[in-house]
Amino acid sequence: MRFGELDIPNILSTCKLLDSLRLSHCDSGMNSLLQLEHAQLTELEVDYGKFEIVELTCLPKLQRVSYKRWFYSEKDPLYFGFVPHLSKPRLAKSGSLSTRTVVLSQLLGNVPSISDLHLDFESEKIWVLPESPELLRPVLSKLQLVILDNLPEGCDLAWTMFILEAAPSLKELCITVWDHWCNMLMRDKEFRERNGYCEKVDVEWKPHAPDFKHKNLVKLTIYGFQPDDIFVGFISCVIEHAVNMAEICLHDTKVCLCCGDVDPKVKCASRYPRNVDERKKIIEELGISLPAMVHFPS
Repeated sequence: MRFGELDIPNILSTCKLLDSLRLSHCDSGMNSLLQLEHAQLTELEVDYGKFEIVELTCLPKLQRVSYKRWFYSEKDPLYFGFVPHLSKPRLAKSGSLSTRTVVLSQLLGNVPSISDLHLDFESEKIWVLPESPELLRPVLSKLQLVILDNLPEGCDLAWTMFILEAAPSLKELCITVWDHWCNMLMRDKEFRERNGYCEKVDVEWKPHAPDFKHKNLVKLTIYGFQPDDIFVGFISCVIEHAVNMAEICLHDTKVCLCCGDVDPKVKCASRYPRNVDERKKIIEELGISLPAMVHFPS
């Protein structure tokens, strides 16, 4: 639905008790500006709009915002104005060659109360920039839960450690590694190559304090675990820095019955450890002294 320039502001000014708003496949024209002001709105979801930018100008009660699949722009997809209670932002985007890198310290610089951060990369390019803790810590100082969804298979996971460096209050980290083929643009290979969807490149990251210790992270959950150097090395790195780790949950790759319909040749059999001996070997490779802290729920 394509709105006129004043339609959405008129809806907001008329619906004074509005609590939740979702705009799906809606905009006010290509590269249009969406400015939102509302006294009662607590939840906002925007997806598939072709806005150049969504400005959350004055939303004093907003707690949760979700922005999925924003249109290409030279600017950040969101601008946060007066949002004093915003605590749970979620961003989801299929990254390609033209996708602008998101710098969290700039994007979230005016959001001081983030407790939950959810980033979904939709099995494509990583579009967030690992930053130094000095820049990011003021933004993530109250962060307690991080969910990183649909990271592309076969890529290094070490870059995610920049969040641990910058979020001293973090208690739980949940990562999903999954090439979700039926959600990816797999049928048109020329389009993928032309727009840079095919490039799987490791994100570079170096610890700013190689011996830093994180005292509050107690739970690590991974979906899509496989017994290879990428996962084992990453988990070992987290354990080394998170000195009070209490629980590690390692799940098999998520199953989607539709993925095989796209191209069954690309789906490889999972090597997830299923018997006692295989799981014992993983725990030994991780060097964990308390085997009970590692769970294989799948």
